[in-house]
Amino acid sequence: MSNYSLEIKNLTKNFGRRLIFRDINYLVSSASIVGISGNNGSGKSTFMKIIAGVLSPNKGEVIHSLNGKKVINDKLFNHIGFVSPYLVLYEEFSAEENLIIFSKIRGINYDSDYIKLLFEKMNLFNRRRDAVKTYSSGMKQRLKYLFALMHKPELLLLDEPTSNLDNEGKETVYNLVNEYSKDQIVIIASNEEQDLKLCGDIIYLENYK
Repeated sequence: MSNYSLEIKNLTKNFGRRLIFRDINYLVSSASIVGISGNNGSGKSTFMKIIAGVLSPNKGEVIHSLNGKKVINDKLFNHIGFVSPYLVLYEEFSAEENLIIFSKIRGINYDSDYIKLLFEKMNLFNRRRDAVKTYSSGMKQRLKYLFALMHKPELLLLDEPTSNLDNEGKETVYNLVNEYSKDQIVIIASNEEQDLKLCGDIIYLENYK
């Protein structure tokens, strides 16, 4: 189990005059699953992007720490895995080629045995050498989990984690999330009741307007 923590202090975000959320305070310092819920347009994806260091808040801060030492923004990608509908894959390449390309871009060691295990867990092993453009939307969603997990991150961020998945695909994701959260922190942004049932605690963004 890694000694990773995430502290959110007075987090506030506006887009122009429109308030998205204000003064969110939260601390998670042990392996767990935390939910982020709210109506459509309430700021769930914005919240996740701020945690990932992709967006900046108007006020407050997000502090990532590993073994008691603050992780700087430039190094966050080493510690975070992100699954979301707006992540783009290289459609002309195979799933395996995509992972190799991304590992080289990010300077990640390509652990072929571990990647094989992930392909098997996400029921994609037999299609790993097929072009991504031949994948269904559900297969592409499951493939995104390999990108998020290939470097064994301490924090896994899941924005709409079961988007485009059938019941079998959802069950595959739920099993993976439950297993991963035994040792790491998982944050799920969703309005799906079944997704949120996984969470030990939930932040409701309507409470921060």
